[in-house]
Amino acid sequence: MHIQWYPGHMTKAMRMMQDNMRVVDCVIYVLDSRAVSSCLNPQFDKMIAAKPVLYVLNKSDLVEPSRAKDWCAYFASRGKCALAVSSVDGKQRTRILEALRRINRDKLQAYAAKGVNKQIRCMVVGVPNTGKSTLINSLCGSKRAITGNRPGVTRGKQWVSLEQGVELLDTPGSLPPAFEDQRRATHLAFIGSIREEVLALDELALELIAFFRDREPQRFCERYKLDAMDDDGVRVMEAVAQSRGFLLGKRGYDYDRTARAIIDDFRKQRMGKIMLDDPPEDCDAQT
Repeated sequence: MHIQWYPGHMTKAMRMMQDNMRVVDCVIYVLDSRAVSSCLNPQFDKMIAAKPVLYVLNKSDLVEPSRAKDWCAYFASRGKCALAVSSVDGKQRTRILEALRRINRDKLQAYAAKGVNKQIRCMVVGVPNTGKSTLINSLCGSKRAITGNRPGVTRGKQWVSLEQGVELLDTPGSLPPAFEDQRRATHLAFIGSIREEVLALDELALELIAFFRDREPQRFCERYKLDAMDDDGVRVMEAVAQSRGFLLGKRGYDYDRTARAIIDDFRKQRMGKIMLDDPPEDCDAQT
């Protein structure tokens, strides 16, 4: 399966972000904790290279805490500031604001020396459906940014002011124009960062089955009451269809319904807390 999705509004979004980069002090780079490396967009990396960056590993409640900690340690080992948070948890607000002040300390101190009370202006970036707008609303304590559990909800920029001297610029989720690594594209499709209308869901389900066969076969088998996972993904789908009763009488198995069920079960953690992307092996969680 080859995945490609780069609608016109993403081109406009990248231009808008580039134009606004000169007026912001720093960047919040929102990543989905289930697929951290897949959420890193090379276009963002080039654009934000000259700015202090806070990497927010969002939706950390969807993975095991120790796995999120490993990723934070990886970023720290490279001199980068990273926090694992759940954007729906308002308790994370103080941690994020403190981290923003920390990465902007030099600039804030320079302004304070001149007697100027400087407001931090921060751009929030990320691929679609990582929870950027939900995170902003959590920081605000109210619904100020448009949200939705699907990619492409935010189409234009939105400035939001916080009482603590922080101003946030919400931006549309944007993907790379092309995926050199289709594994990353597949992982983004698993977590809902790519619009389903451009995907072949039966093929995506087969990719997800292959992931579970390699990494978490026991969890998959427990979910669907299987003795083992066949090497043939189609036969696994048929076994799931049989187990769930997704049958079409004499016409056989309802592959479409089965594919949707497998993808939905993963996204809703019915097979447990699964992390798709591991930190590089040279990362030590105790760093």
